[in-house]
Amino acid sequence: MKRVIVDPVTRIEGHLRLEVEVDEGTGKVKDALSSGTAWRGIETVVKNRDPRDAWAFVQRICGVCTSAHALVAVRAVEDALGIKIPKNAHYVRNIMAGAILVHDHIVHFYHLHALDWVSPIEALKANPVATASLQNAVLDNYTIPVKGPDGFDFSAYPKVSPKGTAAYYKNIQSKIKELVDTNQLGIFAANWWDHPAYKILPPEVHLMGIAHYLEMLDKQREIVTPHVVFGGKNPHPHYVVGGMSCAISMNEMNAPINSQRLARVEKAIDSTINMTNQFYVPDVMAIAHIHAQHGSALDGGGLSKVRVLGFGSYPDEPFVSHRDFASAALVRCDGVVENFAQGIDNAAYIPLTGKDLEDSVVITESAKHAWYKDNEALHPWKGKTNPDYTGDKNGSKEKWDELDKDKKYSWIKTPKWRGKVCEVGPLARYIIVYTKIKKGIIKPTWAEQIMMDQIAKVSNVLNLSPEKWLPSTAGRTMARALDAQLAAIMEKYFFDKLVKNIGTGDTNIANTLKWDPSSWTDGEFKGVGLFEAPRGALSHWIVIKNKKVKNYQAVVPTTWNACPRDDKAGNGAYEMSMIDTQLQIPDKPLEIVRAIRSFDPCLACAAHVYDSKKKTLSMVDTDPYIGGSGKA
Repeated sequence: MKRVIVDPVTRIEGHLRLEVEVDEGTGKVKDALSSGTAWRGIETVVKNRDPRDAWAFVQRICGVCTSAHALVAVRAVEDALGIKIPKNAHYVRNIMAGAILVHDHIVHFYHLHALDWVSPIEALKANPVATASLQNAVLDNYTIPVKGPDGFDFSAYPKVSPKGTAAYYKNIQSKIKELVDTNQLGIFAANWWDHPAYKILPPEVHLMGIAHYLEMLDKQREIVTPHVVFGGKNPHPHYVVGGMSCAISMNEMNAPINSQRLARVEKAIDSTINMTNQFYVPDVMAIAHIHAQHGSALDGGGLSKVRVLGFGSYPDEPFVSHRDFASAALVRCDGVVENFAQGIDNAAYIPLTGKDLEDSVVITESAKHAWYKDNEALHPWKGKTNPDYTGDKNGSKEKWDELDKDKKYSWIKTPKWRGKVCEVGPLARYIIVYTKIKKGIIKPTWAEQIMMDQIAKVSNVLNLSPEKWLPSTAGRTMARALDAQLAAIMEKYFFDKLVKNIGTGDTNIANTLKWDPSSWTDGEFKGVGLFEAPRGALSHWIVIKNKKVKNYQAVVPTTWNACPRDDKAGNGAYEMSMIDTQLQIPDKPLEIVRAIRSFDPCLACAAHVYDSKKKTLSMVDTDPYIGGSGKA
């Protein structure tokens, strides 16, 4: 049995450590641990603060999906206080939600995950003429036409499409060669480029993928334009309890929302739709198709084969309570699906209602194997965040040799649904909606019909049924691309609703009737904010007492997926995906890195600097428990 460690795992937010045991005879991973190696602690920061300020603190949980945390924070406070926001604010929030989903997924695939599939070294072997021909073939064979409600077909803006000439690809290839010849691979350094798994794709696919990697570095900024217009900036756009802070006026050209700025948002949304239709979906489907033909990347499904969970997404109109959230959703991925990999007939759907969320036995978090006191499973409204760091198996708090799998080994708690661990994310959303529709539980909305059409197209191309390809490493990566395509259409849908509503003369953007705490009655109030974030089901839970935050708990998608094992429920999604994976070379576990990165792992912030020989030059961290000053 060989023990393999990967630490750090991600390319920008690397506070994740993997330890696996591999059967050297078979190459199969027999046991696996994942450890979040930084303490978040944001819940302790917002205690005793004004609830109206919570969103500004908690969106600093992350430097990527900041808007997602701000959105659920204001929803949690509004839920506790019974505030219904105006239509305009609701539409603006949904446009911004769509923008963060597309931006996050595109950055994840092209800049954090694509290099697990395509190699700059292999790209040097490509024929630029053949690559240009391949580009056109990919657009012919791997696009998925999607259509929203009526009124979505016309666009006056120029198309954003991949370049498809031999001269373009020859120029890209020359730039890559210059980097390789001068040993200045930079962002392309420190990878297992000699791994045989890269050989599955033809060199032309590698060159096309690297070209799009570079192209998306520039194009991604266009996607977040709605955050800049409506929220003032990106990252960390502004929100406000009761609505949004961007005033609307069609007569005042300095107003945050006027006709000129709405036109700028519409142009950005149009470009975003093109990026998902012409780049993201075809690129991922082409790569997945080639791997499926070789039987590659169809493992790594892990927990998604057994159990997935979602809350629902894109409420069509404003809602008051978390009890109304799922029923208002255009994507009704609310609930749990078990045993999807056994086929649709054997899959079971269990609803997760707003009332269930209040039940202390339905949603809990435990810290039995996390570096916190209070091991018992607690409902988030009663959750505790008291650190209890014990280091590795030998008690070392500075240099770890081995995680202590029998005791505490992660800064991430273990969320559970009815005592069971679940996988969340785009993959879960697609599995739940597909199961509900196929079993006749719901008739599809226009958005859910898009999801069904996407699944049918991919299944046809891969020549595999959904229960075969969806719960896998390739399926998890493909689901993110499909989710981005849907999110871009959602942006357009809610933008049209916003413009039409403003056209009626309604310019109200915030409900301020309960803004002043003097309007709140005395007592204790509980609320939960929900959102299907880029990485999955996100929920923030707040208890307000004496007009201050008494308790705050963020149960984030990465907590669900990266949680340590539970003594009764077993391993979490990250760990299960690794145990499900076959390795060609144990010392170069590219397959488990692909599986984990297909989740888009994103943990707390730290900076690690390595040279080309993987020697640590310096490390800056914010965690005083592992030697940092806490002031970095």
